[in-house]
Amino acid sequence: MFYIYILRSKSNKLYIGQTNNVLKRQSYHEWGVAAKFTSQNKGPFEIVHIEEFPSRKKAMTREKQLKKWSRAKKEALISGNVKLLKEL
Repeated sequence: MFYIYILRSKSNKLYIGQTNNVLKRQSYHEWGVAAKFTSQNKGPFEIVHIEEFPSRKKAMTREKQLKKWSRAKKEALISGNVKLLKEL
């Protein structure tokens, strides 16, 4: 299984990524070695959203889609506000 995940930094910035092991990847982000964004925006990072996919290709497609969304739409997804998500 593969996953997309959204992390929230202590400065309230969002990071979207994909992996086959979310907890291990979160550890790498905490150590500042997983991505340029998380090495520049120090943790702690909170996992605020996860979705599961049967293949890396499907997870990467979803990751690219989410990265194009507005901040408001991402926050609606995180909060589970389906009505607002559809409006945005």
